[in-house]
Amino acid sequence: MLKVNNISKNYGKVQAVDGLSFECREGEIFGLLGENGAGKTTTFRIIMGLIDANQGSVTLEGAPIDYTKTDQIGFVTEERSLLTKLTVEEQAQFYGALKGMSQEEIDKALSYWLEKFEISSYRTRKIKELSKGNQQKIQFICAIMNHPKLLILDEPFTGLDPINVKMLKDAIYDLKKEGCSIIFSSHQMEYIEEFCEKLVILVKGKAILNGYLNEIKKAYGIKQIEIIGEVQREDFEKIKGIKAIKKHQNKWILSIQNEEVVDKVFQAIRSRKIYKFEAIEPTLNEIFIEKVGSLK
Repeated sequence: MLKVNNISKNYGKVQAVDGLSFECREGEIFGLLGENGAGKTTTFRIIMGLIDANQGSVTLEGAPIDYTKTDQIGFVTEERSLLTKLTVEEQAQFYGALKGMSQEEIDKALSYWLEKFEISSYRTRKIKELSKGNQQKIQFICAIMNHPKLLILDEPFTGLDPINVKMLKDAIYDLKKEGCSIIFSSHQMEYIEEFCEKLVILVKGKAILNGYLNEIKKAYGIKQIEIIGEVQREDFEKIKGIKAIKKHQNKWILSIQNEEVVDKVFQAIRSRKIYKFEAIEPTLNEIFIEKVGSLK
């Protein structure tokens, strides 16, 4: 388990991270969100032991992260971090050796992952000859070939088409099943919603939301109702708590103040012929925009 306890980091007068705490358990995928400059990269660097926090602590499996632990951490950066003049095999051998793997272990792991990602024929090709998507696959392989205890994924799907995104998703789920703790960062909120049970949203280095996604959504509340049926605008206009009424094709979309309005709307139209009545949970994207936007 990764435990981040009250870490802070400043660069002069700039507070990059401010009292951040969270836990990522074995087999858990944790979301770390924030706009550019929110403190995510600094947090990653502290976790990996690349820089020291001014206060607080980070432990992996109960021990501080030092050179005895860094081999157990995999990191897939948004920017390519490959040596482009090397071949795929040479790149894997280099990173594998840094992680303390034997030649036999490196060859076995590389063969497995190249086949899984359907790029076995690229083994002897230079990195610079590969497409951006295939370079991302190689970067992922180099990060996980030694089965890390902790994997940090920063925009891992950059440059990948839908087929290759699915391949990477499947690999991430396999690592989760093995018990790997995974920190996932992305600006594409649909991926965070798909993968993460827990998350933190950072603004200027400080957590403004921290917890389980389902609990965050529940606290945010139902804000929209979708209705398809034999109803008219005047059915809704006198109901208190409805903020906006829109119609898109045959569907009515009501923006509401809180969940109490749901029952009021249902009672008002219950005698009508209704084909669909659904209280819509907020998306993570909506929550992010409201929470972050309110602080600007």
